[in-house]
Amino acid sequence: MKVKVVSIFLMFILFSIAYLPISFAQDSPQWHLPEGAKARLGKGWTINVQYSPDGTRLAVASSIGIWIYDAQTGEELDLLTGHNRLWVNSIAFSPDGSTLASGSVDDTIYLWDIETGAVRQTLTGHNGWINSIAFSPDGMTLACARNMDGTVRLWDVETGAVRQALTGHKIWVNSVVFSPDGKMLASGSEDETIRLWDMETGVHVRTLIGHTGGVRSVSFSPDGRTLASVGDWTEETVHLWDVETGDARQMLIGHTGRVWSIAFSPDGSTLASGGQDRTVRLWDMETGNIRQTFTGHADWVHNIAFSPDGMTLVSGSRQDSFRLWDVSTGMVRQTLTGHTGAVLSIASSPDGKILASGSDTAIRLWDVSTRVVRQIFTGDGLRVWSMAFSPDGKMLASGSHDGTVRLWDVEMGEIRQ
Repeated sequence: MKVKVVSIFLMFILFSIAYLPISFAQDSPQWHLPEGAKARLGKGWTINVQYSPDGTRLAVASSIGIWIYDAQTGEELDLLTGHNRLWVNSIAFSPDGSTLASGSVDDTIYLWDIETGAVRQTLTGHNGWINSIAFSPDGMTLACARNMDGTVRLWDVETGAVRQALTGHKIWVNSVVFSPDGKMLASGSEDETIRLWDMETGVHVRTLIGHTGGVRSVSFSPDGRTLASVGDWTEETVHLWDVETGDARQMLIGHTGRVWSIAFSPDGSTLASGGQDRTVRLWDMETGNIRQTFTGHADWVHNIAFSPDGMTLVSGSRQDSFRLWDVSTGMVRQTLTGHTGAVLSIASSPDGKILASGSDTAIRLWDVSTRVVRQIFTGDGLRVWSMAFSPDGKMLASGSHDGTVRLWDVEMGEIRQ
């Protein structure tokens, strides 16, 4: 009995360590700091990115809130915080750009006033994480998918009431998207199917079958005739579907790892895809061939989005940064840095000048006075649960998920033992 109690206590401590430090080890403006906190190092683990309809703002969902950037200059305009349990899974701008919806692991959806940063409305009643949200083209309806079952809820944006619940998927839905004319909704589920719904009646129209795993993401072409989808974990291809017939049109093959995200250009001539192979690929929708491949990310590309004019593509990596690409040249226009993985442990050097943060991907050494990353330690098996500096500050010990204790040379950034 005593062993069981101790085990439960240790699990509680590990859970607390995994989540508590995220709010501490972040950097940037001093917005929304907890009482007594002096600075923020890093900007949180990035999860989603969206352009505003007019292309002037970028919203980045992270583990500490939602960052709002000036899309032209990269300047941080605001940090929206309020969700109770850390990260935001999905964000969506309303068609007029005045409202941002955010769905979180705290089972709620917030509707934010973009100008003031205030919460206009909170949509509650979900019994699970919010996986995906999407505004209808007229801005009157918000579709929401949660992770507990296969239900998609349709919310009245004005009243905050549930209009309808779409049922039929056998397990949770990962992605929802409205057709450009608003007459149809597509939902991609972990049950390996895509369902198309009639928005006037709420009736299930047809089911698209062909994925060999859960459906991760779905996206309509601007003309609404084609639906693109990517699978979960095992698939390295992009599926293209005929919306009218439900038939599979084509499979785009070229990535050398799982495809995480997809986005159509505003004119529909190009499809962008980001993957586990750390690349972004631009596909010609006429031929199905790869037009261009963007490389440079140090980790998996989780998020991509076109600017409204189609001239810029933003891509977000799991670990390193967001990059804004010039679509015509393939050159990086701008890089938004400072976003880091979930922080699992922290340690301060004896002289207080260096702070070490251990995440599920790396160890970062921060200069406390400048809040700049001095060094990044990476290695196989790193998920750093515990760290400690030697008394002279020259060595850092780290305990990882792989059962290994590593001794790092702080100055050189190399493993001593």
